[in-house]
Amino acid sequence: MVYGLGKRLQEQRLLKNLSQKEVAGSVGVSASIISNYESSERTPSVEILMALARLYHCSTDYLLGFDKEEKDKSLDVSMLTNEQIKLLQHFLHSISQS
Repeated sequence: MVYGLGKRLQEQRLLKNLSQKEVAGSVGVSASIISNYESSERTPSVEILMALARLYHCSTDYLLGFDKEEKDKSLDVSMLTNEQIKLLQHFLHSISQS
């Protein structure tokens, strides 16, 4: 088991206000498996680890302990239309050139 992985998985789940059952349904395993991951009894496969990172909007490096702090590097744009996303990208590009 990767040291601290279970704690970081649980921390991220709680930050997102998700139950183990909700996480399990999102990544395609049982709630007891999520419990085993969080208690460090089992280690998730690479595919499941990637799915958990996507769900929690964090990096696999953070979950594995390579990044000691997860800085919120992502922006959830799932509620935006494609046009709004393009406008946001244009805006971000324009301010990064300043």
